Amino acid sequence: MHVKRMTVLFASIPVFAISVTAQTADILIKNGKILDGAGNSWFYGDIAVQQGKIVAVGKLGKWSAGKTIDASGLIVAPGFIDVHTHIEGDERKNPTADNFIYDGVTTVVTGNCGLSQVNLGQYFSMLDSLKTSINVASLIGHNDVRKAVMGSANRDPSEAEMQRMEAIVEQAMKDGAVGMSTGLIYIPGTYSKTEEVVRLAKVASRYNGVYASHMRDEGDSVTQAIEEALHIGREARMPVEISHFKLSGQQNWGRSRETVPMIMQARAEGLDVTIDQYPYTASSTSLSTLLPDWVLADSQDSIKARLARPQVRKDVTAYMLRRLAKRRLKHFSYPVVASFRADSSFNGKSIEEVNLLKGRKHKVKEEAETIIEMMEQGGAGMVFHGMSDDDVKNIMRYPFNMFASDASIRIYNSGNPHPRGYGTNARVLGKYVREEKVISLEEAVRRMTSLPAQKFQLKDRGFLREGYAADIVIFDERQVKDLSTYDKPHQYSTGFKYVIVNGRLTVDEGRHNGTRAGTVLKLKA
Repeated sequence: MHVKRMTVLFASIPVFAISVTAQTADILIKNGKILDGAGNSWFYGDIAVQQGKIVAVGKLGKWSAGKTIDASGLIVAPGFIDVHTHIEGDERKNPTADNFIYDGVTTVVTGNCGLSQVNLGQYFSMLDSLKTSINVASLIGHNDVRKAVMGSANRDPSEAEMQRMEAIVEQAMKDGAVGMSTGLIYIPGTYSKTEEVVRLAKVASRYNGVYASHMRDEGDSVTQAIEEALHIGREARMPVEISHFKLSGQQNWGRSRETVPMIMQARAEGLDVTIDQYPYTASSTSLSTLLPDWVLADSQDSIKARLARPQVRKDVTAYMLRRLAKRRLKHFSYPVVASFRADSSFNGKSIEEVNLLKGRKHKVKEEAETIIEMMEQGGAGMVFHGMSDDDVKNIMRYPFNMFASDASIRIYNSGNPHPRGYGTNARVLGKYVREEKVISLEEAVRRMTSLPAQKFQLKDRGFLREGYAADIVIFDERQVKDLSTYDKPHQYSTGFKYVIVNGRLTVDEGRHNGTRAGTVLKLKA
């Protein structure tokens, strides 16, 4: 018995040695106002980071580190998680993802609006080799799955095609997708019936995925679109995320008083439904959304062939003029060109202005003809002005609402993109928290961190807690500000002094140092 006690005594010595060694960190953040991501009030404290993890939070007076950051007077928060992005195709162009990093974002969820890489296993391998400055999770996009099997055909799938789509979704979930997305306002998703989406969603549900939807309509028929999204979630027995929740068109201003309660009621009935929004009164999408869906089926050659027919051109023009009249506008002043490959001189100008540049009469029919011609030349990326700031604020007050940029990795000085790609989080923190006090700082940070981490099952992200990944942002709540504007979008946010991704310092004293420590985040089914 005496020998056994001695064995236990000696066995305890290595434990004591480990605790001494643990007093040394790679990075030590001192004297910060810590917002842990849970929505709690801030507290003064320190954070120790070692080997990519948070190893201690509190008063850490005896710790030392290779890098010590004095966060006196600054907010220390978990890295922000942007749940709605479209980075596919831009990762190689700008792997440092400066626009996200300078806005406090350390993790993005891509593959939204039904648009994703179809072979996610291959995509994730590419990201692992490339290394970006941000962490990346991805949904599997219904539109691209459908396109891989059926092209842009305007018809129902056969049973064989349906099974092929199910197989693609299942493989994507096995490869680590965090769920399935739809873009039911885009071709070919708009041609799909609800039952098709439910069937594919059930596949993602078997692997505990989320259903994230750019709904079928965000304007006049928005309530029916919300009901469809909720129905799909109920039928598939899976969580629902409604993307960039908004009201489009002047005729729909004020209807957030109708739409937000629909989400509240669904949650009260037991459906795990949340929403996200960008804090702007303009959206950004394709010029093609101005045209009727039936024109856009199949290939670009098919679209051009249809538009070449005089009667089709007449019908399309009449359709666009009817929709403009509903907006109570006399000209196409609200769509502004973000990127037009055929003629970059149009970038930053409204359709009304482009029409005049072409030497045409200042008449709405002429503007409709300009739109058709631009579509014949391959279409354009657009910024659409048409939402109410009152609705933006009302939606923002809803507690189960996240902030998302709906943006790509920006290529600096390329095109005239929506400013949300540079300033979403800074705009919330500066304009809506500090200046207008729509929500509190603690609540804003919760919506940017723990709420999205919980929704997309990013299990070691979203909180400042021991054992969690060291994704951390340190910012000045008095100075944080979005500088990007519609006229001059290529401007980074200010106020973010330090950004740490997976324990690696990426922004140091306000400057991106080129570190690419991001990783792929997969759903482990």
